[in-house]
Amino acid sequence: MKRKVFEKTLAIAAAAVMAVGTLAGCGSSETAESAAPAETQSAAAETGSVEEAATEAAEGETEAAAAEAGGGMDSWEPFAENVTLQVPVYDRGVEGIPDVVNNYWTQWIQENFGDQWNVTVEFVPITRNDVMTDYALLASAGTLPTILTEFDYPKLAQWANDGYLTTIDMDAFAAVAPTYYNRMVEQGQLDYTTINGETYFVMGESTYYDTAYTWQTFVRMDWLEQVGYDHVPATREEYLDAMQKIMDAGICEHPGGGSMLTGLGSDQNHNYRTLPQDEKEWAMYGDYNIVSLGWEPNKELIRDKNEEYNLGIMNPEYYVTDSETEKANFVNGGQYSYGGYISASMDWLSSFYDNNPDAKLAVVPATVVYGKTSAYRANNPFGVIVGFSSTASEDEIKAAWMYMEWMSQEDVLHTLQWGVEGENYTVDENGNDISVGDYSGEYQQGYNYNGDYVSVVTNARITGDPELDITNSFPLELPQRDELVEQIIQFYNDRVALVEQGMAIVDCQFSTAIEAESEYRDTLSSLYTQYRDELTMCDPAEFDALYDQRAQEYLDAGYQAIIDERLAAYEAGQTTKLAE
Repeated sequence: MKRKVFEKTLAIAAAAVMAVGTLAGCGSSETAESAAPAETQSAAAETGSVEEAATEAAEGETEAAAAEAGGGMDSWEPFAENVTLQVPVYDRGVEGIPDVVNNYWTQWIQENFGDQWNVTVEFVPITRNDVMTDYALLASAGTLPTILTEFDYPKLAQWANDGYLTTIDMDAFAAVAPTYYNRMVEQGQLDYTTINGETYFVMGESTYYDTAYTWQTFVRMDWLEQVGYDHVPATREEYLDAMQKIMDAGICEHPGGGSMLTGLGSDQNHNYRTLPQDEKEWAMYGDYNIVSLGWEPNKELIRDKNEEYNLGIMNPEYYVTDSETEKANFVNGGQYSYGGYISASMDWLSSFYDNNPDAKLAVVPATVVYGKTSAYRANNPFGVIVGFSSTASEDEIKAAWMYMEWMSQEDVLHTLQWGVEGENYTVDENGNDISVGDYSGEYQQGYNYNGDYVSVVTNARITGDPELDITNSFPLELPQRDELVEQIIQFYNDRVALVEQGMAIVDCQFSTAIEAESEYRDTLSSLYTQYRDELTMCDPAEFDALYDQRAQEYLDAGYQAIIDERLAAYEAGQTTKLAE
């Protein structure tokens, strides 16, 4: 799409339609990472003709660009001189996963893509829980990979602002990678590809982004049954009652558990917000990366944590307990609940059943109301955001675009995600692919079915049938597998209904860099952790006064500058919008 067409589309979108999207959890700090299609659909009903015209224009230009280049892959020729393509891959530190930069599948990519086009594909490990530091070190050494990827939009905006990324010509990208580009058009992702009117990004797919079922919280149903509950507590009142009864019965001293906060991405308060949201507040405070200390939903969330701490429900030493220790506490039968992403391999769940063979788990339903509503933070309508290094050559960037187009081909994607038939998967009598559980042979895949390799294209392996996709995304050999799969399917169906009720909350996105975020992010992260612990552990009678004091100090430390800059962007029409 030509820039003038895109800028017109963005202006229309900013004025009349909410472009759905939140900052993706997809593993960010390994916290619950969860757009509001109900709101989007409402806006689309009012502005459908405008959106259709914009989409038709984009598709027309895509076809023209692809035709000019001879139709994508059909027009490619091997590079005359070998090109090195450096691709980041998350090193998650997960046991039992092959070396992330050298395994059967990285070699398969080299043989089937690199060798064909005279490209040497090198994978660069990026620590999943310290992405910003890793990329900063690479930038300072002048060794940024050709591709830079992240799930959180503000991080990419910061990289663009810091000069890590080059701008791109979207027509040129469409000519090289028409399959990839057309998918972005179909999924309405183009409105997220620019900062300050310059095109920097392309977007991977985010499957089931609005229903966000892949993060699940598992609870001790057997403990609940022992104290008279035949269901997972549906309200906060029931939750507090159940926890007190568990403590009184001597089942667990501090069933709520807990671990230290990391600041960024913590304390998501979407279910504490008053709906419908005030649009200006949503733009100023709604982002989850920098916690909104001082906003009423945050205050009420921490008030509840203060209550749980003072009742003894929470682990009194949570502030010195890291996430791995909390996980071990759950696995060893020492707390009521623990949350994580579902995947074909969930070692901590397997260990839980090994350590607690008589235990019974359940998942927390999507419909519980532990704040004000069942509202939740949905995932982005895009998956990973892909930028390109400002130090890369034209050939290196073209090789990156070719790599993404090649990986978008159905046969390539299927092989990478499913593996080798008869080894990684089998085919049942209905023609459905079925993963082989606990496969550890020559063709062992990387984390979550090679998810970190294919993320530049899509965030998940799907068939299009939600029930089958959920079934395929859960470990095969667990004592309660069928029961838990049914509960997750119900969770998904409930989320579909919640979407229709407008409960899928989207974070505001900005088409300009919010420079104060980069300047004050680290300071506020550190301060928030300190203030949050104080507020959690204080006497309830002192909570309001202490909260107001700390909130003012937080504003003075840089948060006021951030919300002022966000408000200015909102008033200038440089943000997405909520539907009326």
